[in-house]
Amino acid sequence: MSQTPSPGGAHRRRTLLGGALGATTLAFTPTVLAPTASASANPASTRPARPTVVLVHGAFADASGWNDVIRRLIRDGYPVLAPANPLRGVDTDSAYLASILATISGPIVLVGHSYGGVVITNAATGNPNVKALVYVAAFAPDAGDTVIGLQTMFPGTKLGLDALDFRPLPGGGDAVDGYVKKDRFRDIFAADLPRSTTEIMAATQRPGEGHTLQQASGAPAWKQIPSWYLVARDDNLIPAAAQRFMAQRAGARTVEIRASHVAMMSQPRFTAELITLAARAAAEQRS
Repeated sequence: MSQTPSPGGAHRRRTLLGGALGATTLAFTPTVLAPTASASANPASTRPARPTVVLVHGAFADASGWNDVIRRLIRDGYPVLAPANPLRGVDTDSAYLASILATISGPIVLVGHSYGGVVITNAATGNPNVKALVYVAAFAPDAGDTVIGLQTMFPGTKLGLDALDFRPLPGGGDAVDGYVKKDRFRDIFAADLPRSTTEIMAATQRPGEGHTLQQASGAPAWKQIPSWYLVARDDNLIPAAAQRFMAQRAGARTVEIRASHVAMMSQPRFTAELITLAARAAAEQRS
């Protein structure tokens, strides 16, 4: 486990939002320029290709959690891919995502939610096309970190072993899949969503393989790739203090909003705006 950064490390944290959501809107407002005659004739020729946004979900969820964010990104002209995360372990999931990223030409903005943050941190390492990492209430591990270690580094998580149902996998042995208990799901995962929605989410959740919680992460891509972090202040799974710690350690540009663990579902507009900001920065790297 990495050591807590010194107070001087706070200077590495670049805060986009100091608590006022209105400031976020201003920060993300695009600049509109009057086109020249030649640009009007062929506007696509004056605009660099937009990066592909790859969205990675975490455990106890699936890619549909990104739907409202995807709609906004597609509307704004971004190619989007939201692959299924296998949820079979850190190495397996990271290798799978890396194989998908290898098929994408051009710049990539890689976004992870929850455990998806572990996967993007490992899968992006060594891929020169990944220009930005975006963590949405996500784990941003350093080498050797584990999910359970980061989750319990600060008090406040409600996802203990007593909140999980474990079901053995076929073949014997000690391999199990973990599910959040249905009567605990909304409080832990999505307290700011309607109960009718969270009941469906609980029923359709995809489990995580039990050993994943204690598997060590590898060399982090955020040491080489610029990162952004959305802190969900009302998160009952990853405490906000843990999110701030990880964001600061990664030197991430940080925004904080009032949201549960599934900030991309309860606050899709702000989530999409942060991704767009990262995408614009990625485009500037190429210009």
